[in-house]
Amino acid sequence: MTPYLFGPAFSSLVRSVRLYSLERGLDLPCGLAPTGQPVAWRSEAHLALHPFGQVPVLLHGEHRIFETLAICHYLGRHLLPTADPLDDPEQDAWTSALLTTVDSRLIRRYLLRVAGPRPDPHFTAEEHDRAAAEVSATLAVLDRQLGEDAFLCTPDFGLADALLAPMLDYLERLPEPRWLAAWPRLDAYLTRLRERPSGQVILVPPDFALR
Repeated sequence: MTPYLFGPAFSSLVRSVRLYSLERGLDLPCGLAPTGQPVAWRSEAHLALHPFGQVPVLLHGEHRIFETLAICHYLGRHLLPTADPLDDPEQDAWTSALLTTVDSRLIRRYLLRVAGPRPDPHFTAEEHDRAAAEVSATLAVLDRQLGEDAFLCTPDFGLADALLAPMLDYLERLPEPRWLAAWPRLDAYLTRLRERPSGQVILVPPDFALR
């Protein structure tokens, strides 16, 4: 059975899983209609797929795998022609940090409140300034880790890059401020990832339609 990724194409984590899959030779379809019929957001049908009503969820035959890291590990073990090494402590550490601290600071506390499908009309100036300071501090850490290397923590494109690229892509698309202008190494890194065949498919302007 063809695997299906439940989640809207604009979701940063859906984009990460699809980017990782494409880099490893699998074009993974996604959407909110795994059986041809749309699943309403946070409905009982959605909660049956993910107990917390989130995305992404990988559906493959009788298997239902939720949470991004578990999905990527499943893909690597069962579906991808090539996958990252299973025993890589540095990449494990960075994938964990990206899915927790970095995602929280860049996406949950900042991007989703200033842009995206439902900007927060109650986002105060004080909250904005505090969130923006966290973004700046996080980019400083990421820039330091990247250094002069081509990829974040592996010699070739790895899972950490698939997780980070959609976050930076969305951040760079904000009209103001142009965040990556202050971080030329991260800016060049994002440009390289956008130019890869996988990036040309996934790292594109978002369509915020839920379907």
